[in-house]
Amino acid sequence: MKPLDEMTVDDILDESVFTELLDMQNQVKRTRLKIALKERAKVLKVAQDFKDLLSAYEKADKEMKQKKMQENQICTLDNYTNFQGPYDELACGAWIAKLSGIYSQSNSSIDQVACYHPILPVERMKNLETGEEQIKLAYFRNGRWDEITVPKTMITSANKIVALSGRGISVTSENAKLLVKYLSDVENLNDDYIAMQYSSSKLGWHGQEFLPYDTDIVFDGDFRFKNIFDAITERGSAAVWLEHIRSLRRSGRMEVKFLLAASFASVLLQPLGGLPFFVDLWGETEGGKTVSLMVAASVWANPDESQYIGDFKSTDVALEAKADMLNNLPMLLDDTSKTSARIRDNFEGVVYDLCSGKGKSRSNKDLGINRENRWRNVIICNGERPLSAYVEQGGAINRIIEVECGEKVFQDPGKTAEIVKKNYGYAGKAFIAIVKKMGIEKIRAAQEVFKQELQSNDKMEKQALSLSIVLTADRIATEYIFKDDCNITLEEAEKLLTDRKIVSDNVRCYEYIQDKVAMNHVRFEPDGNIEKWGVLEDGYAIFYNRAFDELCRNGGFSKASFLSWAARNKLIMSDSLGNPTRQKKIAGKNNRCVWLKLDADIDEDGFRQADDVELPFK
Repeated sequence: MKPLDEMTVDDILDESVFTELLDMQNQVKRTRLKIALKERAKVLKVAQDFKDLLSAYEKADKEMKQKKMQENQICTLDNYTNFQGPYDELACGAWIAKLSGIYSQSNSSIDQVACYHPILPVERMKNLETGEEQIKLAYFRNGRWDEITVPKTMITSANKIVALSGRGISVTSENAKLLVKYLSDVENLNDDYIAMQYSSSKLGWHGQEFLPYDTDIVFDGDFRFKNIFDAITERGSAAVWLEHIRSLRRSGRMEVKFLLAASFASVLLQPLGGLPFFVDLWGETEGGKTVSLMVAASVWANPDESQYIGDFKSTDVALEAKADMLNNLPMLLDDTSKTSARIRDNFEGVVYDLCSGKGKSRSNKDLGINRENRWRNVIICNGERPLSAYVEQGGAINRIIEVECGEKVFQDPGKTAEIVKKNYGYAGKAFIAIVKKMGIEKIRAAQEVFKQELQSNDKMEKQALSLSIVLTADRIATEYIFKDDCNITLEEAEKLLTDRKIVSDNVRCYEYIQDKVAMNHVRFEPDGNIEKWGVLEDGYAIFYNRAFDELCRNGGFSKASFLSWAARNKLIMSDSLGNPTRQKKIAGKNNRCVWLKLDADIDEDGFRQADDVELPFK
């Protein structure tokens, strides 16, 4: 077979291509080659011709294998299913399988009933993440055929298969063993005939394929997320969506441009080796936060309420499961103020967990360990307060890019909402096709340019890395989808980066403690009945060790981390052995104390010096 990029129309429709494809024994390699050939056929504009020929060759191949199987039968008890329905006849060994039911056969006589109605396996599915198999059963009841997909383990155990009675299948504890044996025989006798379909519970990248756009991989995820999966589709007009979004981009509003870029950027994280991060659109006014989120969602899916966009009114476990399912597609969460109590009490932990891209290991009812959840995507949210207001630690803030939402992002927000609710899903699919065509090396080279330009000792490194991926996605979308030269400039992007000093936990701790000193100078005076923290002396706040412990704990800071940092920056007076505390006699008693150097603008009485200001009175 010629290399795919060298194939002409005549080459790709030649019989040898189909013969080589169907002769491949490895199902995974065969599926990947089939996908690649379909893509090449699209490029050559013969996709339908290729599809029709492939279908004909596959049918002929199945018939040939079936005929060969029949010719090679040596046992007189070998039979075939005869259900007179839409499903092909399958070898069933020593079983009689007809419209009246399934019967065991021994010495040419009919004995026990395995099932009182037709039933047979018609497809196998193998999950790409877990390797676990499911099987699709077709069965005939009440004058109609139905299908059900169940774990393979369910039909290999007499104890488990009885659960199918709840779906209307005629199985009891009496005939369970026989039904298990029948289904096993049919599956094994038709191993080459019953198709193996590869499935995934995760959207996004699977090698070179992308679910849900590469349809040779099927989705078998949690039923809780079926509405999300169903929302990821194309509807309306791509041209209508594109024209309206172009008009929004031309307005110059950073809110719209950045959320669009972040939405595209989500699918670049995995191939570029990026980690998940938050993009937070915040603002107190009704400026268009929700509509901006809808615009970002419309890149991939239906942005209507309760479709693709979610919220924080959930649990951390549910959010983790959703992130795992979306995998590489962006997770959009509306309104950070509306959270469940469980999330509200541990908002910082939720931010850390979602940005880690890795879920907690949990045991299952069989005392094993469930598949570990993993994801690489962008989490886009909005709220009246910045997301950083809900977290204290710099590590969490470093995982957030905040965009302030001003007034009147949209001239007519209702019009924008209506347009994206009726026209959506085209841009994301187009973006994936562009990424595949460009190749990851070309995209990585573009990202590297942005990464170098954003590097600065004063800015957070992880934020800069995340931003470089957003800018890369924006540049690709601008050039190949929007074609409007309205890309995000480097100057616009740099304004979103947080100064390193602002998010340093230890810098924040230092400022916090100094503020406490300034506001509580009486706790350093010898007189009075109030609990004392220590003394002020020669530009130092000398804290009782226990008082300093409590201050750090109440502020949510690590004492050990702060003292280590303060020692490196010569902000504490250590003892002769280098310990971060030293002796001090206070009120006639020796105490182990923390000697913290104060800023120059805090005087000997503990007051912070204010800048000269014009007073509102004389």
